[in-house]
Amino acid sequence: MTVPAAPGSSPFDHRMAVFGSDDEFLAQALPFLAEGLAARHEPPPVVIAAPGNLDLLRDALGPAAGDIGLLPHTEWYTGSAANAIAQGAGYLAAHAGPGGRIHLLMEPVWGGRAGRSPRETAEWIRYEALANLLFAPQATTALCAYDTRVAGATIVAAAQRAHPDCAVYEDPLRIAAELDAVPLPAPPGSAERVPGPAPAAGAVRTWATVQGLAPAEADVFATAVTEAAAALGPVDRALLWADGPACVCELRPVRRVEDPLAGFVPPDPAAGQDRGLWFARQVCAYVDVRDEPGGTSVRLQYG
Repeated sequence: MTVPAAPGSSPFDHRMAVFGSDDEFLAQALPFLAEGLAARHEPPPVVIAAPGNLDLLRDALGPAAGDIGLLPHTEWYTGSAANAIAQGAGYLAAHAGPGGRIHLLMEPVWGGRAGRSPRETAEWIRYEALANLLFAPQATTALCAYDTRVAGATIVAAAQRAHPDCAVYEDPLRIAAELDAVPLPAPPGSAERVPGPAPAAGAVRTWATVQGLAPAEADVFATAVTEAAAALGPVDRALLWADGPACVCELRPVRRVEDPLAGFVPPDPAAGQDRGLWFARQVCAYVDVRDEPGGTSVRLQYG
């Protein structure tokens, strides 16, 4: 696929607001919403934020709050960073104006999944960075709100590098490469090699059930593995192992994965595109695509 135009040459307007008090939140949110209400050819702006911040806006706006969509962020950010990308793409397709025009004020749930571990935080920073490429064709105006009382200085500093309106903004692919430079743990010696040029769904399903996954979950994991393998082409090696309650599969495709956005772009069935890595990213906790000296490794962790 062709990587979308870089920020600065695309219509996507990706901003960041940093606040440490209720007054600071309102001082940045209210002008943004006024801008959205005044924008031509746009539906009313939407706020996806913590319930307390939604209450602040209702009080500040009074009757005008009825003109603005207000959604608790726990109802939007319900899974992984890849899920958030799918949610955003689906929402723009269904509700935005021509060309994706809409003003969205978006506050990640840093007190929940996104901030619960360094690994989760890294994936959400990747999401913020790659959003500049994934949504580049859209004329959407997004203001990402970061509450320093929840997110903390380290997360805020990392997120600033992912927003073009910040002085420390970095190229999204550079940020992704930095995140990928952190090595993954090596597969354990007990990892089970799956025979064949591609892992068979039945074999993966049986293995996952033995590890303790419920039949329905084992079926989802097997589907993610087999569809990812099919999208990658011939697989030189496939390994399975358990990591605590999680099931992990590492695929070594014969060819390298050159697309930095592989699995992040929704497939177009009308164009004959299959789900492949997209499905894997939607159902797995993590999908790591690493370019290594011996080739590419694709690691799927379910659970």
